[in-house]
Amino acid sequence: MKDFSTLMAQLPMVAILRGIKPEEVLDHAEALIDAGFSILEVPLNSPEPFKSIEMLQQKYGDKALIGAGTVMRKDQVEQLVEIGAGLMVCPHTDVELIRAAKAAGLYAFPGFFTASEAFAAMDAGADAIKLFPAEAMTSPKVISALCAVVPRSVRICPVGGVTPDNMSSYIDAGAQGFGLGSALYKAGQSVETTAKNAQAFVAGWKAISEAAR
Repeated sequence: MKDFSTLMAQLPMVAILRGIKPEEVLDHAEALIDAGFSILEVPLNSPEPFKSIEMLQQKYGDKALIGAGTVMRKDQVEQLVEIGAGLMVCPHTDVELIRAAKAAGLYAFPGFFTASEAFAAMDAGADAIKLFPAEAMTSPKVISALCAVVPRSVRICPVGGVTPDNMSSYIDAGAQGFGLGSALYKAGQSVETTAKNAQAFVAGWKAISEAAR
């Protein structure tokens, strides 16, 4: 299984393919991987999500970390294990779900919105924590406040409303990664659009990285 921390160090972005269909998932995944993405998430409120995840795992499991988003139950964690996926993403802070994922050998990337939720997720073993929905925050400065108490070893990743144009403000505040939703992929869009969006995010990240040197 690909290592979550290593992949996030290379390109700290999780591609969220909400609404993707099995018959199109491989083509969009190829566009994302070609652009440089190596962590792909299919939310479970997509059509036949486990079929898509299994297809991704079989074809790209040696190139990328594949997992599910919007995980809500322990039996869904068990299904991920059965098909060989490696990542469990949930929109909320459910300590029992996080522990179940870790016990099953999955990487856990849960959502949080408050400091209390952040520490509960960390204590349960989360590999990173996603600030969701990030667009509901009035300012990225919220991340600065969180970073004063959250260990630097734990990645805080805004999810929701992230674009190539506003990534730098989150990074300046202390974020260490992102989950990318509709600005990267919207259900029904063309593979060409996915490729174009992916390239824009990667270019934006490279510009941020170069500016920080």
